Amino acid sequence: MVDLNPSASFSLKIELEIPNRPGALASVMSTIAQFGGSLGDIVLLQRNLKYTHRELMIDASSTEQGDQIIDAIKSLPRVKVISYSDRTFAIHQGGKISIESKLPLNSQSDLAMAYTPGVGRICRAIAEQPERVYDLTIKGNTVAVVTDGSAVLGLGNLGAAASLPVMEGKALLFKEFAGIDAFPIALNTQDTEEIIKAVKDFSPIFGGINLEDIAAPRCFEIEQRLKQELDIPVFHDDQHGTAIVVLAALYNALKLVGKDMAEVKIVINGAGAAGIAIALLLRQAGANKIVMCDSKGIISNKRDDLNEQKQEFAVADSGNLAEAMKNADIFLGVSAPGVVTTEMVHTMAEQPIVFAMANPIPEIQPELVYDNVAVMATGRSDYPNQINNVLAFPGVFRGALDCRASAITTNMYLEAAKAISILVDDADLDREHIIPSVFDPRVATAVAQAVCLAAQQDNVAQKTNN
Repeated sequence: MVDLNPSASFSLKIELEIPNRPGALASVMSTIAQFGGSLGDIVLLQRNLKYTHRELMIDASSTEQGDQIIDAIKSLPRVKVISYSDRTFAIHQGGKISIESKLPLNSQSDLAMAYTPGVGRICRAIAEQPERVYDLTIKGNTVAVVTDGSAVLGLGNLGAAASLPVMEGKALLFKEFAGIDAFPIALNTQDTEEIIKAVKDFSPIFGGINLEDIAAPRCFEIEQRLKQELDIPVFHDDQHGTAIVVLAALYNALKLVGKDMAEVKIVINGAGAAGIAIALLLRQAGANKIVMCDSKGIISNKRDDLNEQKQEFAVADSGNLAEAMKNADIFLGVSAPGVVTTEMVHTMAEQPIVFAMANPIPEIQPELVYDNVAVMATGRSDYPNQINNVLAFPGVFRGALDCRASAITTNMYLEAAKAISILVDDADLDREHIIPSVFDPRVATAVAQAVCLAAQQDNVAQKTNN
């Protein structure tokens, strides 16, 4: 493995007192570089004849490296470290989201309309015409972000409380990218029936349910049951958000190398929620040659340890990942760090496409094979072609809420992927630009429009006058 690039996820803020003489700041900068840090903003807070007081922003590649950088700066002669903090922890203090009132409450009459007794008229109106709940409450623009904490990012089963920062972050992204009011709900149970019952019980509040970080294979049953038993859209982002963005990126990568979806051999490493969903959506998009692998190798019909989801993709071949990758056109990794070697990539077909999406450390570091692949993508923001679910889920729910969809269909996934892919113009398409930026303001709107149209085609839209 090569060293990871410094990242804002391990960003430090350091306040220093430095002698006011030529070369003093340069010695600090040199020390930061020597220990692998990346220096960002430098702010001059105060200066006198003897000292300068500065604030430095430094990105590291790990907590341990950050500590080394701080210790090294402290050891510099006549340099005083006044304070330092982890910027990622700092922005999480007190949580990342809040609930704010939309209305002024400046008088007794304001209170009488917003709350009792006036609010009773609104309650009666909804009781008489239940569909008015979408217009007279937050339901029409609100999504529940639900987890049991059993598969938090790539960290594993951390439980409900430890999952909350991720759920808050998801709610923040919903608001920022699609104007949707989302609320984090971390359930203190990992029992399938209890989760289903809980979501059904609080579902009247929400216009949609976004399932998040629930371990496979339990997540498949939970999603399927909730889809059957609720009349609002249910979306498991770890499955379908990932699949949508992978498909969008693949459309453009295949265009770049001049290959056809129906002809290419695709190897997917990782047969959990994301891997299965990717395989299912690629099949719907026309892929015919999919070989899935898990930690034991190829998902082969000779094995007797396959769950229902894996059995659907079992093939006659058997062997390990290295054998699966021979002559493959595409490798899609949603698995574990470092499981792919350069030798394995060299055995792939001409102009191979590699999406190594394990986070934070991919299945293979891009630097190791950059010159040997046609297209390289990861899940990281510090490399080109980041496969990031935020390209999908805000727009998917924006569209579903706008047309008041009763469900989210496979056709809606496919159309969302197409909408994302066509935002990269042919003139701009290259090996480092197969997918739009997560900050491209067109994305959520384009996806929402595509999802609305597909919902109408599939007869799940309950509102068409958008």
